[in-house]
Amino acid sequence: MYYLKRILGMIPLMIIISFLAFTLVRLAPGGPFDKERIPASPEVEKQLKAKFHLDEPLWKQYGRYLWDLCHGDFGPSMKQRNHSVNDIIAQALPISMLLGGSAFCFALGLGIPLGFFSAIYRGRWPDFAGSFLAILAVCIPALVIGPVLVMVFAIALEWLPVGLLESPLHLILPTITLGIYFAGKVARLMREGMLTTIHSEFITTARAKGLSDLQVYLKHALRISILPVLSYSGPLLADLLTGSFVVEYIFQIPGIGVFLVNSSLSRDYTMIVGLVVLYAALLLVLNLLVDFSYSLLDPRVRFE
Repeated sequence: MYYLKRILGMIPLMIIISFLAFTLVRLAPGGPFDKERIPASPEVEKQLKAKFHLDEPLWKQYGRYLWDLCHGDFGPSMKQRNHSVNDIIAQALPISMLLGGSAFCFALGLGIPLGFFSAIYRGRWPDFAGSFLAILAVCIPALVIGPVLVMVFAIALEWLPVGLLESPLHLILPTITLGIYFAGKVARLMREGMLTTIHSEFITTARAKGLSDLQVYLKHALRISILPVLSYSGPLLADLLTGSFVVEYIFQIPGIGVFLVNSSLSRDYTMIVGLVVLYAALLLVLNLLVDFSYSLLDPRVRFE
């Protein structure tokens, strides 16, 4: 019943999000036809507005858009001629999902062990080294890490390709660039969760039964201490799956992030709203999956 209520609650929430995005983007200065190379004449501009129904009242525009959205149609792009928003999403989203999924696995694969060992060796050199690496990863932005990796591994050593996304080797540098920041965040969350869990009463009971430290950490403490990471994973995965403009620009990857930023600069109304709605839907669905995973990992959690 809880999950059914959550799913039904997504419907009005998505309507509110789409309405706010639809309205706010039109309140911003400028329009989709203001930055053409050749300024359109009043007659041509009038025809363009009529084509995209921009000459109608705002409530009528939104009603038309909501009707199309309910049928899975995000509308035509106002700047990408002869392309709909659905076409661009179908083309760019799989690329961003591939990059985002790889970065997500990299972030968890590096961050969880780093935070785990930092916690169990608290106050010793593995803790200091792990905490330093986690903070360093969080503090250095992708705008810096990306070019450095390219200069070292692609140009100087010639081990990896510079850019594009034509083979698995092309995926390595963008994955590290996009995932290293989140790996640092995951490591910090994992360390704090582990330190809190190992002082719990059920851990003391497990030790009293004669279990070794390794059994206590892996069998009992890990599944509970990973819950903060799990809470962070929902928004993290939604963010990664919709792409990163900086990383996609550095490595010339045609993902969703590039279209989101370019459409914002060019005031491509339908593209902006469509991508915002897509991001919101991913965020809501992934958070629901996080709640479901909670109940599987921690038997004390019950949703009613």
